[in-house]
Amino acid sequence: MRLAGVARIVGLSLVAGSWTSAAEDIAAVLESSFMAKNQATMARLQQDAVQEVCSAPRGTPVEETVLSELRQQRLDAVVLPADGVFLGDWQRGAEVAGNGRGLQSSDDPTKPNGGNCYACHQLAPDEVAYGNLGPSLTGYGARGQSEPMLRYTWTKLWDTHAYNLCSHMPRFGAQGILSEQQLRDVMAYLLDPASPVNQTKQ
Repeated sequence: MRLAGVARIVGLSLVAGSWTSAAEDIAAVLESSFMAKNQATMARLQQDAVQEVCSAPRGTPVEETVLSELRQQRLDAVVLPADGVFLGDWQRGAEVAGNGRGLQSSDDPTKPNGGNCYACHQLAPDEVAYGNLGPSLTGYGARGQSEPMLRYTWTKLWDTHAYNLCSHMPRFGAQGILSEQQLRDVMAYLLDPASPVNQTKQ
């Protein structure tokens, strides 16, 4: 019923030609439909500047200078490993990539979050349950471990909006979803030649 109500409101508001009015109506429905529970607080309904731009209706004109500024802000906010060590343990990284728990109202906040990477990507070639919203990352390690490649991959994991402003990928570092050590371990899972990600399917 709530989804039907949202759809009805969106339809009526857009027919009336007012996106601002539609956004306000949707916000009101969401505010009345959600409730804070454990770590899932009402703050999840508050959009940041990137989310606001990326939630606008398809075809809405946005100045390129605004998009460039937002991308640069996200890039400038990326925190690289202070000690310069990008790679951790690929076996721990495999556990992080395969763990879909964390940040939901029913999850234990004392336990580490997972990355749930398989929800969108194929990684290990022998994995049979994976999503395809994102590209396959099988064989990712073939890209090598040059400094630019390490920085690029870390940045994608830390805050993908630095490269692809309206990406659906979680901002694992910027939002504190994964710890620095977890990010290092996922990096190793992607780039270590010994990782299953970089093995040929048997």
